[in-house]
Amino acid sequence: MSTDTFDVVIVGAGSVGLPTACFLAEQGIKPLVIDQFASAGQGSNKAAIGGIRATHSSPAKIRLCLESLRVFSTWEQARGDNIEWARGGYAFVAYREHERAALQNLLKAQQRAGLNIGWLERREMLELVPALCAEGLLGGTYSPEDGSASPMLSAHAFYRRASELGVTFRFQERVTGVIRRRGMVVGVRTDKGGYATETIINAGGAWARAVANLAGLDVPVVPDSHEAGITEPVAPFLKPMVVDIRPADGSANYYFYQHKPGGVVFCITPDPPIVGTDRRETSSYLPMIARRMVGLMPCLANIRVRRTWRGLYPMTPDGSPVVGRSKEIEGYIEAVGMCGQGFMLGPGVGLLLTRMLTGRETEADAETLKELTPYRAFAGAEALK
Repeated sequence: MSTDTFDVVIVGAGSVGLPTACFLAEQGIKPLVIDQFASAGQGSNKAAIGGIRATHSSPAKIRLCLESLRVFSTWEQARGDNIEWARGGYAFVAYREHERAALQNLLKAQQRAGLNIGWLERREMLELVPALCAEGLLGGTYSPEDGSASPMLSAHAFYRRASELGVTFRFQERVTGVIRRRGMVVGVRTDKGGYATETIINAGGAWARAVANLAGLDVPVVPDSHEAGITEPVAPFLKPMVVDIRPADGSANYYFYQHKPGGVVFCITPDPPIVGTDRRETSSYLPMIARRMVGLMPCLANIRVRRTWRGLYPMTPDGSPVVGRSKEIEGYIEAVGMCGQGFMLGPGVGLLLTRMLTGRETEADAETLKELTPYRAFAGAEALK
């Protein structure tokens, strides 16, 4: 029996793997996508809350997310799928002087990287978000071109488009080995067989490190758990995603927005991090974030919560992704460590990978790949991770 051969094997049918497969196929490259779960987007993608922002401190992440925003914002018009895209922007609010200074100090670098963002004084922020607690509010940054979409509808849209273009998907299948010969990738083994290829893209999300280890490599991706929730739908009252970067007991920050069907979706960044792959929701999460959200926006007190859930953030030491070719093994590429931002980064990363594999890299791509290289020192931290 002959072994099936593919131009590229993508490990992971999630926030990065799906758009990458779609964009490669649009360029005539037919990949195989292998995923351990039963269908597309069943890893961390389905736990995403749907926010899409180019508001970062990292130039590479700004560039990638600007590309993602172009994809999400034009998807329905260009390809016909309703992915619940909404352009509401992101508002990072400041109630203390050092948080105002931190946000304002980022503005020039963000604008230099092409982000449409500016500072709103207290009155302007209250005009944008009238429900905010006015006491102590100093203002905040606002990036009007950021937005949101449904992670599951988007995953299905990428999957459907890729399938129409001839991409092969293998679900409920695990990669068990990377086959190498003379320092080059020649195939992969799985628990159900094997496939020949000269290129592997590791888009394994929270499980990326295990995939790298199969190739005899390592990548500093360690998952931790974050919880989220959604309320009952209510009449529109909140335009942007609101981000409060003030730390509190048990959490570093939190953020919430009203998505297109009307529910308020919310998430918190635990402090200290909850390292591991436990995806069971807890009883402590809702009381913690409810106090913070109602304190910031008192009108939320009477909205009923429908459900909560828990997902995994594949974290790197500096809060930025790892994207690039391996120096040790020709044909092996990392696209991992999205740090809980895989949904917003995925299309941009997919377009970058497509340009890499078709020889169309730009000068901006070279700068992005230099910043996100697997061989960097991982010093410092992305300020808005």
